Amino acid sequence: MNITAKQALQELKEKSNKDIAAHSARFFKTAKGEYGEGDKFLGIRVPVARSLVKKWLNMTLEENEKLLRSPYHEAQLAAVILLSEKFKQASHEAQETIYKIYLENTTYINNWDIVDSSSHKILGAYLLERSHAPLFSLVTSKNLWERRIAIISSYYFIKRQNFDTALSLIELTLNDEEDLIHKASGWMLREIGKQNRKTAENFLDQHYQNMPGTMLRYAIEKFPQSKRKQYLHN
Repeated sequence: MNITAKQALQELKEKSNKDIAAHSARFFKTAKGEYGEGDKFLGIRVPVARSLVKKWLNMTLEENEKLLRSPYHEAQLAAVILLSEKFKQASHEAQETIYKIYLENTTYINNWDIVDSSSHKILGAYLLERSHAPLFSLVTSKNLWERRIAIISSYYFIKRQNFDTALSLIELTLNDEEDLIHKASGWMLREIGKQNRKTAENFLDQHYQNMPGTMLRYAIEKFPQSKRKQYLHN
């Protein structure tokens, strides 16, 4: 019998811990005016959530979407991890359905860990050999998390030596006001540098003087010390 979202949420609640929940609420910045304002936590470590997800692979996509729409952060995280696992094994038709579920529920993909654990595995994977235009729509969104989804989705391309879309998306975030976007773009630049140092340096040479400090520091983190100093002090 297929597990339902309601049953999955009950299993999560049985693993809840008030102390972990309180720590998570602070860690994910849920105070008024912070990026995670309003997020609710059960208090479950990620490895525990992942172990539960392994038991839920027979959950239907309809129920998976219901779980994603739960008010609890850990349920949302578990739901996107489950969608990511399903995507890998899905038919082309089912992959398209998962892709659409993801895009239609960005309201619930609303913190960096939820984005980072799933967007490249679903949106990036689906769009690899299709038009990347949806990511350019997301990166100009007023919603912080949709912009981060766009940037992190490009990680799938980067790992396959396809840098153009990632670099174009990063360029569009150079004037972004959110530090979480600076971190995401810097991270992707660092990953490009791991694959092809020259490509990353060419981009940095054009933009480092106008780049947010956080983005630059993330991007050059793996460079030799002398090269880091060159970018930081010029």
